[in-house]
Amino acid sequence: MARKPVRFKRKWIILSLGFSLTLLGCILRVSDPYPVEISRLVYFDFLQQLAPRSYNPDLPVRVVDIDESSLAQFGQWPWPRSKVARLVEKLEDYGAASIAFDVLFAEPDRYSPFRLAEDPVFAGYLRADIDLSELDNDKRFSDTIAGRPVVLGVAARPDLNTDQITPRAGIVEIGEQPGLFLPRALSWTPLAVPLNETAVGIGGINVSPATKMSVLRTVPLLWQGPTGIIPTLGLEALRLAIAEQNIFVEGAQNERGIVLSVSIGAFDIPTDENGQVWMYYRADDPGLYLSAAEILEEHESEWVRSEIEGRIILIGTSAAGLDDIRETPLGQSVPGVSIHAQLIEQILENRILRRSNNTVALELIAFIVLGAIVAIVMLFAGAMTSFLVGGLAASSILALSWVAFTQTLVLFDATFPLIAGFLNFTVLAGYLFFAAEREKNMIRRSFTQYVAPGILEQIEESGQDLQLGGETQEITVMFADIRGFTPLSETMSATDLVELLNELFTALGKDILTHSGTIDKYIGDSIMAFWNAPVRIENHPLHCANAALAMRESLRHFNVERGRVNKLPVGIAIGCATGQACVGNIGSQNRFNYTAIGEVVNVASRIEAACRDLAYDLVVSETVAQASRDQLALLQGGSITLKGVNQPQSLYLVVGNIRTLQSESFRRLQEFHSELLAAMAGGQAARFSAEAVERCKSVAIEIEPGLVSFYDRISDRIGDFQFKAID
Repeated sequence: MARKPVRFKRKWIILSLGFSLTLLGCILRVSDPYPVEISRLVYFDFLQQLAPRSYNPDLPVRVVDIDESSLAQFGQWPWPRSKVARLVEKLEDYGAASIAFDVLFAEPDRYSPFRLAEDPVFAGYLRADIDLSELDNDKRFSDTIAGRPVVLGVAARPDLNTDQITPRAGIVEIGEQPGLFLPRALSWTPLAVPLNETAVGIGGINVSPATKMSVLRTVPLLWQGPTGIIPTLGLEALRLAIAEQNIFVEGAQNERGIVLSVSIGAFDIPTDENGQVWMYYRADDPGLYLSAAEILEEHESEWVRSEIEGRIILIGTSAAGLDDIRETPLGQSVPGVSIHAQLIEQILENRILRRSNNTVALELIAFIVLGAIVAIVMLFAGAMTSFLVGGLAASSILALSWVAFTQTLVLFDATFPLIAGFLNFTVLAGYLFFAAEREKNMIRRSFTQYVAPGILEQIEESGQDLQLGGETQEITVMFADIRGFTPLSETMSATDLVELLNELFTALGKDILTHSGTIDKYIGDSIMAFWNAPVRIENHPLHCANAALAMRESLRHFNVERGRVNKLPVGIAIGCATGQACVGNIGSQNRFNYTAIGEVVNVASRIEAACRDLAYDLVVSETVAQASRDQLALLQGGSITLKGVNQPQSLYLVVGNIRTLQSESFRRLQEFHSELLAAMAGGQAARFSAEAVERCKSVAIEIEPGLVSFYDRISDRIGDFQFKAID
């Protein structure tokens, strides 16, 4: 009955622990510390690496690259604004739908002749009546872009300044102030005069807030600046290309500052709550790029026209010295301008990665379900089954995440449900392990009271399974009983009697365990033990007999100690037999004992009872005697009809161990004993038995004093010796 409360307590602990771990996991996910965030982002990177977006050369987006060859041909950057104006004119001639500069024009052109005239060094060489205002490169560039679909880039600055950048795009906010928590620019880099007045489009060139990680995973579509909302460069280029005036920002109806999507013309772009787009990258492709040197060539190229006409043109640089390189989740370092280009490609293809609060909620549900599966299965089926079932559930979550990404472009994080679920499993399995170890140690401590430590170690090392219902095998059984227990108990209180039994059984039980025996049970004033189970041992009858001899010696020391305190000595009778028995866990499903059942058990019990008739304390069956005759000093004790046993049993007295067997005194005793039995068997007891008995007693008292009682009674048992002795 003790096992059921323990199991109930363990199940309650598993349920409580599983619930607590799941609750803790939910709190951890909501708080989203850096390790949780970075594992999620790395997983999303891995998904893109497995299934990146492919490059479509037909998309109307190209990058004019101020590359190394362009710098080698036209000089270091920045170029004169007159050269940049010429680049715009060439692109317009080639039919560009819109042109966006991923470079800054924050200062006046230092190469402009108008600016050189203001330098005191050059002013002395110029005639005072020469008007150089028409040679102002900034004005030339301003006149070129005026009225044309050209976007000038500005960069977010972390400090405040007085320069004002006026947004060109109309921003229409729908909902509860969705632009409230957009990425913020404290100020913008200025545009050189008069570019700020003539630019048709102005866009932010930053591809991420300054606090973001080195790997670029999201890009803001809109920036909140001191003078209003400014779109990112790519979005502004798209707006001019499709000739739209307004950009619509849709927010939540009941929550301030939440962005759901950004719309421009026919394009609806899902974003995160801060108006940022999850980038779905492709490998950088050289087909995206045109060298600025190719555009600035004087003669027209039909191939260049085919690449430019009707397309959105982004102008940027891949030159290493200009420090505009970004790292993508695909593990590539690409020019920053290509990020804007890929953003436009995604919008045009309508291949925008999505991740909303609903997705986060589903991830939490997946974690809760996985945690519940792990805990419940572990509760009823154990750690191994829980691992297998949990692994199947985890595989389903991984498959769900993969399908969501490849089929619906939804970023579903499988790492948190899997990692947190595995940690849940580890903690629960760890608890089960330590609980099992604790129970195992408790059982081991209990079992060592019944099984020899060496046998217990063999069981643990071999992993031997004790089969419910038992198995039939040969064993040697011992019964040991206190002689005269009833009269003894009448002279003692119950407390003293229990103390006596505990002390005596401790000593006798130790002898049994020392000689590899298994204590089956304590029955009142008796002990039942057996050998050769649960672990097979060689020559188990000899082990049993040696244990009985050790018990005799322990009893002698026990009685010496009792005599010192004037207590009566205690006697025991031991019977042993070898035979077949069914050994195993026998009983009901809820309560059972490891025990032995069979005729040999009954025989051993009856032999112990026959000790009183033989007047000797240690008697064994013929099977025990045959198995150990070369190792024990044995004497024939007669053939006894035992209660409940059909055939008379030849019984033998265990006088001593092999040292006794090899002694000269025992050889003399054997000779006298054989003569006595021969006389009795031949019907000469009246004539010869008295003399023969005295000869036996005179020698026996030196070897084993207990034999004297046996010989005193032997003349009354002539009928017990009509049998053939063993060799």
